[in-house]
Amino acid sequence: MGLVSVLLISFCVLSISLVGTDNIVVGIPTTLDGPFKPVTVPLDKTFRGHAVDLPDTDPRVQRVVQGFEPEQISVSLSTTHDSVWISWITGDFQIGESIKPLNPKTVASVVRYGRLRFPLIHKATGYSLVYNQLYPFVGLQNYTSGIIHHVRLTGLKPNTLYHYQCGDPSIPAMSSTYYFKTMPASGPKSYPSRIAIVGDLGLTYNTTSTVDHMIGNNPDLILLVGDVCYSNLYLTNGTGADCYSCSFSQTPIHETYQPRWDFWGRYMQPVTSKIPIMVVEGNHEIEKQVENQTFVAYSSRFAFPSKESGSSSTFYYSFNAGGIHFIMLGGYIAYNKSAHQYKWLEKDLAKVDRTVTPWLVATWHPPWYSTYKAHYREAECMRTAMEDLLYQYGVDIIFNGHVHAYERSNRVYNYTLDPCGPVHITVGDGGNREKMAIAHADEPGNCPDPSTTPDEYMGGFCAFNFTSGPAAGKFCWDRQPDYSAYRESSFGHGIFEVKNETHALWTWHRNQDMYNSPGDQIYIVRQPERCPTEPKHFYPALSKNSPCPESWKIVYLLFSCLN
Repeated sequence: MGLVSVLLISFCVLSISLVGTDNIVVGIPTTLDGPFKPVTVPLDKTFRGHAVDLPDTDPRVQRVVQGFEPEQISVSLSTTHDSVWISWITGDFQIGESIKPLNPKTVASVVRYGRLRFPLIHKATGYSLVYNQLYPFVGLQNYTSGIIHHVRLTGLKPNTLYHYQCGDPSIPAMSSTYYFKTMPASGPKSYPSRIAIVGDLGLTYNTTSTVDHMIGNNPDLILLVGDVCYSNLYLTNGTGADCYSCSFSQTPIHETYQPRWDFWGRYMQPVTSKIPIMVVEGNHEIEKQVENQTFVAYSSRFAFPSKESGSSSTFYYSFNAGGIHFIMLGGYIAYNKSAHQYKWLEKDLAKVDRTVTPWLVATWHPPWYSTYKAHYREAECMRTAMEDLLYQYGVDIIFNGHVHAYERSNRVYNYTLDPCGPVHITVGDGGNREKMAIAHADEPGNCPDPSTTPDEYMGGFCAFNFTSGPAAGKFCWDRQPDYSAYRESSFGHGIFEVKNETHALWTWHRNQDMYNSPGDQIYIVRQPERCPTEPKHFYPALSKNSPCPESWKIVYLLFSCLN
């Protein structure tokens, strides 16, 4: 055997040892190696980013279309691979003390699409709307949007590239031709290649760095876990600040500058017109206005598969992306056990078939397991209401934003290390102008007064002192908690890659690093044989503890054993 043959065989053996089946790379840690000793990466004071909003003079946020030509074009998913939503805006917004809303009926909502760029042989129509942001105070400027269009395409093939144009062909005012790729069909061996996870994005120069890095990773889907454009850091006259309450404490109502939404839509169009984006609300989308209306811009500008997933709200919904079932929950709408959201969640979880979608991922905005001082234990009422249900059904991973830093937990349930608990990942480090979170609640002098921690909008008080473990009797740990595996204050985004039914690669990328250099990386490994999930009930009204005839209990238990 020659030297070349020996070298080739050695190279092949090395390659096999480094990359196993399903492209599982040996050497990257897995959750099976955990729980991990907590790690805090020291603050890099040399990198502070550029947390300054793009001005309205930046060409990337200016209106470049004419008349009723479409702009701010975006794609979002429906519940299954065979359907997507196309959204866009026609006509310009108006802002001032005297505004006249556009009539949505004057412009049609049409999408022409097909698998070939030409001709686009299919046609779909949808609906349109205009929303207003009105303030009942003299001197404040009111806003009315352009005409927002939403069209649902159906009958699509999985994992397929489609070309499309949107607009009104009768004017004519049609867009250029864009494209998107559908999700793979749901199945245990069928997954999108990469899913980008980002939170608290905003529209700063940091944002542009985050988006550039994210696009460099070629995602098939983007999840934005709340806080979109931060228009509520502005007065209606366009004056902004990093901290609204610090700079504008005397305003009679929390104002917003709604054109920031349009700037964000224009900046993001090169991305969102071809990569589906799924959004869930954050606190910066509250945007209170006349008659106590809230979340109007959020609910109007994006298309949500709410109806398709059995939800009556834009605040919570679900969808499949290949063998992953995503549940998007609302942290700013009632979530107690008697609320519509909780009842919807119970039904949605009960319908999940883990032989078809093995991975179960949940997202919402405010995290339950963040150890930063900012928003510490703020969503405790949501956790106490919903954590048991998510644990019972074996949710694998939870993504959150809100805290402007990065943190990954060990598997945890009820503040206790648990091999069957989900991994909680906070990615509120998208780049907004409120700057990064730096202080940790477990550092001397940083533990907040419990009475100051409840969410201002949702209210309620559920955050009591710990009753067991190293922090028993205290509201904060005096060191990095055991459930916190890794935390770092840097701007960035994450990439989620499901490899098979049991292994998914999570990679967090920092903006200051090279495009292919991870800041944190781990395989999240499911153990369905160790952590069984709630079985489908033979009789929906029954559970093992239900008050019911003994004969029905026997039937139920027999069915559970058989399944």
